[in-house]
Amino acid sequence: MIKKIKNALKHVRDVLVNPRRYFSRIVADGNLEESMFRAFLYGLLGGILVLILRVIGGATITIGSGFTALIITPVVAVAILFIMAGLMMLVSEITSGERDWEIAVKGLASVFFIYPVILVLNALAFNCVSIWAISLIVDLYVLFLFYNIALYCMRGRRAGVITIIIIFALFIATVYITDYRIGWFMLKNTSATLACMI
Repeated sequence: MIKKIKNALKHVRDVLVNPRRYFSRIVADGNLEESMFRAFLYGLLGGILVLILRVIGGATITIGSGFTALIITPVVAVAILFIMAGLMMLVSEITSGERDWEIAVKGLASVFFIYPVILVLNALAFNCVSIWAISLIVDLYVLFLFYNIALYCMRGRRAGVITIIIIFALFIATVYITDYRIGWFMLKNTSATLACMI
């Protein structure tokens, strides 16, 4: 058990400290189930952590909130993995990178340790300023990870990957400067978003 924890911490450190070296080593080995299971486990961990935060905050835990945390959130994590993998395949096609679906899934699954962190940070937002700051920081970091996966894992052309990332960044900026941000914030933390509408 201790060895698994050490390996998990080393994995997180490698992704954060040296993403180029880490993502360059990802290859297809026919083991998609492990990536799906990893996304599911991180989704489950995120759901449990959010549930604990709500209990600490004095919220009443209902069957619905328990079902969402323990079932819906992990399933959504796996769905997000496959949606993002599809987007990564499109980016890779445009930038002349790898055309291997498994590499895209494995590359994205390797950064899913950030999923529970995102859920917890969103749950910690308590007003308009905090949801703005947390959401922006998280979105930019996810974009940074997406860049590293597209460049080093999928081996896309650097110029093409940078161009795609700039387009994504402009899209994110458009969301933040228009009323669409309310819908985006609502997906993350409803109560904090309502404070932006007062």
